[in-house]
Amino acid sequence: MSQGKRTEERVILHLDMDAFFASVEQRDRPELRGKPVIIGGLGGRGVVSTCSYEARRFGVRSAMPVQQARRLCPDGIYLPPDMSRYAAVSRQMIAILSRYTPLLEKLSVDEAFLDVTGSRLLFGDGVTIARRLKAEIREELGLTASVGVSYNKFLAKLASDLEKPNGLVVLTPADLASRVHPLPVTRLWGVGKKSAEQLERLHLRTIGDVAQMDVERMRRYLGSMADHLHALAHGRDDRPVETGREAKSVGQETTFAQDVRDLALLERTLLAQVETVARRLRQQGVEGRTVTLKLRYSPFQTITRSHTLPTATALEKPLYDTVKGLLHKCALTSRDAIRLIGVTVGSLVPEGASSLAAEAETIQQLSLFEEVPAAPTAPPPHDPRQQQLTQAVDRLKDKFGEGILTRARLVKREDL
Repeated sequence: MSQGKRTEERVILHLDMDAFFASVEQRDRPELRGKPVIIGGLGGRGVVSTCSYEARRFGVRSAMPVQQARRLCPDGIYLPPDMSRYAAVSRQMIAILSRYTPLLEKLSVDEAFLDVTGSRLLFGDGVTIARRLKAEIREELGLTASVGVSYNKFLAKLASDLEKPNGLVVLTPADLASRVHPLPVTRLWGVGKKSAEQLERLHLRTIGDVAQMDVERMRRYLGSMADHLHALAHGRDDRPVETGREAKSVGQETTFAQDVRDLALLERTLLAQVETVARRLRQQGVEGRTVTLKLRYSPFQTITRSHTLPTATALEKPLYDTVKGLLHKCALTSRDAIRLIGVTVGSLVPEGASSLAAEAETIQQLSLFEEVPAAPTAPPPHDPRQQQLTQAVDRLKDKFGEGILTRARLVKREDL
């Protein structure tokens, strides 16, 4: 889209896969079709990642504690997420979307924005393109998607959620009063629980209420956020589709069913998390330099500790040695009850972006690792032997599934 184009002349699509994780499970396991399927952490403190529409009829929702979901839907089928399988399907989805425009912004594993303003001469108007996308996703992936069509990102995303599942909704400026303004303020982009409470104190309960409110008065209560919300309520959103948008980090967290005081268990949990994170990094073709440990004590005090490596990597050993060192630096005692532990890798770069010269310099400067107790003996982040072994393991997992190989340290005793 040229800079001179008015926002109202753009054609923006937001595509959102329907109950993505659960739908993939139902597609691949026919015995699950038509049944309430809930995907999420299965421990006592696990939460629902997503659920099938059959489960939603019982009141189950994303982000709900699994224990609450079990009370609402005791006969549901509860499954842990298989992120590598979902990521593979996501890549297929993105490949389909890429056929219609290079202006593609992936928001998450199951949704994306498309700017098809310049694609209409080839493929038809926005609605025609949306129908083609939905048909190809159904035919090639065996899944359904909902698509919103509008002239900006906010309204396109809002539209995609109005008639789920398998919906196709168009919002134009003429639809603001009838279809957008009656919606609750929580549908405005950026309004969470706290913001909604602030708006409630101003008696702003619907998007229409915000549109009619004096923006100067809103500023006194909400600051600069007032202008943002007021613009959205009037259907104004000039943000472009960001084709360069990429994940800033990859992480994994575990909330324990019972508070943990066992350092060895925390280390094993981190090892399993690092394996998941490293594989996701490799699947996305990226490497990371900044390793962050997250700990949540009971009750609910959360701390983070970070360390930046001299060279980006997607290998388990340097990542694990670093985060393990960060854990040791926390100097936990038997009095410290850990409720949650997690690891995140950030400062992402494309795989192989680090030059050989930088790697050689890293090897010469291994003393940089000394501040992390467990890291001095770690191999260089691009140790060829580690890379070859990792590539072989990845090929086996791609072919036979994630469970084909497991580190001995992660095998439960009852499985031996």
